[in-house]
Amino acid sequence: MVFGFLAIILFGGILLSLPVSSNEGTYTPFLKALFTSTSATCVTGLVVYDTYTHWSIFGRTVIICLIQIGGLGFMTFAGLISLLMRKGTGLKERMLMAQSLNLFDVNDVLRMIKTILVGTFSIEGAAAVVLSVRFIPEYGLLGGIGRGVFIAISAFCNAGFDLMGDAVPFSSLTNYSGDMVVNLTVMALVFIGGLGFFVWAEIAEARSFKKLSVFSKIVLVTTFSLLFIGAICFFIFEYNNPETMGDMNFRDRVLASFFQSMTARTAGFNTIDLGAMSDISMVIMCMLMFVGGSSGSTAGGVKVGTFAVAVLAIISVLKGESQVHVMNRRFSRDTVMQSFALVSVSFAVIIVGTLAISAADGIPFLDSLFEITSAFCTVGVTVGITPTLSPFSLCLLMLLMFLGRVGLMTATYALFLRRTEVSNKLQYPEVKMLIG
Repeated sequence: MVFGFLAIILFGGILLSLPVSSNEGTYTPFLKALFTSTSATCVTGLVVYDTYTHWSIFGRTVIICLIQIGGLGFMTFAGLISLLMRKGTGLKERMLMAQSLNLFDVNDVLRMIKTILVGTFSIEGAAAVVLSVRFIPEYGLLGGIGRGVFIAISAFCNAGFDLMGDAVPFSSLTNYSGDMVVNLTVMALVFIGGLGFFVWAEIAEARSFKKLSVFSKIVLVTTFSLLFIGAICFFIFEYNNPETMGDMNFRDRVLASFFQSMTARTAGFNTIDLGAMSDISMVIMCMLMFVGGSSGSTAGGVKVGTFAVAVLAIISVLKGESQVHVMNRRFSRDTVMQSFALVSVSFAVIIVGTLAISAADGIPFLDSLFEITSAFCTVGVTVGITPTLSPFSLCLLMLLMFLGRVGLMTATYALFLRRTEVSNKLQYPEVKMLIG
């Protein structure tokens, strides 16, 4: 799976470096083309060129294809080929597909892939129609449809790429901060894409919150909690900031707060100038980016399930309980330790990356932290420093985007899904350790 993603990224970088991919018909520096390909395949959204002004129609087509493949996983498309060819798959292939989708069971994985593909294209198609209708009066028939389709796919795959740079490059959706249709449609796409394929299937079958598994309940409760907490924080801390939401009316402030809270965790779109936010809002965004979306989704981060287990474990320790439990179910010791391990390693990677680009390019620590967190958690929001970074920092961001998309996914599979055949029968004497 790792080599598959690498091959797609390299192939995309080669295509994007060709003259046919740029509006000016000239070669694009390979490093920057590779960076764009990595960002698209890892569904991040960090860019060194404005997508509309630099890339030609061919280049944008390559980017959106990379986003779609990266969002769903190339093993999903391998499953699609198997379905179209009616070719059976062996256990190894089904295990790879299950790993790509973060599924617990390899049984009926092709049926799940079929459900995922039908659901994905149906949702993206419906959203593309809505957005196209909204954009056609402003950009014409072809321009409106092109932007509608591009943003629908980008939002569902939580990528954050857009084609709104014709007026102001790198402006994202800031010109639509008060547009209910654009905001609600993009937020719905980001939310559905970030829920995860496993949760989709359960909601479709159960049709009732009570009938959902504990995993799906935790994902939904944590997702909505983070959405509302983030929105409230942004509303409070940016309310009087004239460079972000200070000049908006009350309704638009509420809409912008929810939009930033939703996209900060997974997508990469923005309707306010993120570089003008207060420091505390930037820290809150980093925290939301760190958590990310759900396992088996198009989102990044350590995942809401992992975050929820870690928080519940901390609460249990503070309450003096020996077990971590929720909804009349308990988590195994291995699950708790694996959650803390994933959170700790991810935090360490972000801190080291932040110090590296801050020292290399002389960027303020908070701006570096924001950029690194956005890259590693495959979010794609930025304070505007990406095009100014040195080759070293761009390579570091590419590595982090790749690790965030593939490394964390495979690590999660290894930690949570792998079953060891040999149990540890050897036990060492217990040691007393003072804590605190």
